[in-house]
Amino acid sequence: MSIVKINVLTVPAEQREVLEQRFASRAGAVEGSDGFEWFELLRPVEGTDQYLVYTRWRSEEDFQAWMEGPMKAAHQGGGGGAGAGGAGERPKPAASASTVWSFEVVQQAGPKAGAGAEADADR
Repeated sequence: MSIVKINVLTVPAEQREVLEQRFASRAGAVEGSDGFEWFELLRPVEGTDQYLVYTRWRSEEDFQAWMEGPMKAAHQGGGGGAGAGGAGERPKPAASASTVWSFEVVQQAGPKAGAGAEADADR
C-alpha cells in the first residue's frame, strides 16, 4: 500500500499569502515524479497557524528518490553551481517551523460508483 507524508508548516498570519503563492507557482513540480500519487495544500480554518502539505507516494523509496532529486534541486535555488552568488537571493521562508509526519496507508475508501453522478443529476 501507499505511504503518506504530511509536512506540518507553522505559518504566521502575515506569511499565509506568500506561502500559498509559492505553492501555486510550483504547480506541476512534483506531479511527474515516479511513484507520486497525490498532493494537497491544506489551509487552517481555525485554532491553528499550521498548514498541512499532504503528499501520497507508491513507496518510501519513491518519496526518498524525489527528496534527493527534484525536491532538493528545487529548494537549492536553481541553476548556478555552488558558490555562484545565490546565497543572498533566496527568499525568506514563509514558514517559521516544519515537521514531517509519515504514515502507511492500511485502509482506504472512495465514493461508491455512481454516487457522485446521482447527486450531479439531481442538480
